Amino acid sequence: MRKFRKTVAAATILAGMGLGQARAVDLTGAWATNAHECKNLFIRSGKAKEITFAPTSEVHGGGFIVEPNRLVGRFAKCAIKARKDDGETVNIVAGCATDIMLSSVQFELKVIDANTITRVFPGMEDMAVHYYRCQI
Repeated sequence: MRKFRKTVAAATILAGMGLGQARAVDLTGAWATNAHECKNLFIRSGKAKEITFAPTSEVHGGGFIVEPNRLVGRFAKCAIKARKDDGETVNIVAGCATDIMLSSVQFELKVIDANTITRVFPGMEDMAVHYYRCQI
């Protein structure tokens, strides 16, 4: 009977550990389409050493910056309106502003690992863009 109780206790602990893994994915930071170009895409500037785009970043590929409540691209700033983490997928609805227009954009991101994500485009199965977290 004691062995049975130990087995039940161990199973309960393991089950609880699995539930703890359902937390939100941390996407905060700079993301680039080419990990080797991070130093050419992003810099830290200002007194707070915030991550921003380098002056000639458009020459070195694509990328974006994730902050707690917004996404920042080279040409658009987006306020996150809603976010849903569903295991390996993160869905974000954001209100984006460029110099000439406002729009609502949906982002569907597949989490590959802590430093790799893929943006997929629903309805276009063959279209995806891979992003790598920059360590700056």
